[in-house]
Amino acid sequence: MDKLRRVLNGREDNEELGLTAQVLDASSLSYSTRVKWFVICFAAGVLCSILGSALLFLPNGIKLFAVFYTLGNIAALASTCFLMGPLKQLKRMFEPTRLIATIVMLLCLVLTLCAVFWWQKRGLAIIFCILQFLAMTWYSISYIPFARDAVMKCFTTCLS
Repeated sequence: MDKLRRVLNGREDNEELGLTAQVLDASSLSYSTRVKWFVICFAAGVLCSILGSALLFLPNGIKLFAVFYTLGNIAALASTCFLMGPLKQLKRMFEPTRLIATIVMLLCLVLTLCAVFWWQKRGLAIIFCILQFLAMTWYSISYIPFARDAVMKCFTTCLS
């Protein structure tokens, strides 16, 4: 009855859906399509990171390195949205076990670009790129059960 009432009032179904529901409807891809776009997006991220590393040795290449390396990390991070959906990805990013790694990673993404373009500090940009890598690695292994514990145990064994 409600559907008939909506049609007679001239309202379409999408107008009553909230933004969240529209995004979820827009991301209803088949599993094979999700995997294909994950691979494409992840490969583009890796390619951007490698390209950025190659451009580091050009004159004034630090800016290109920072931009391409940051874009590569963003693309690699966004690629997982195809596997689990954007909202589920955001929810899992900000779970208590990943909260610190997520904040540090996102902060380093922004600070890398700030160091290159606004502050004009090359060394600081390199430090933020290294921190980006470490934060992204720590964030990524949080999805593997007991991987963080194994890495911490390995480092404590090596250091003692």
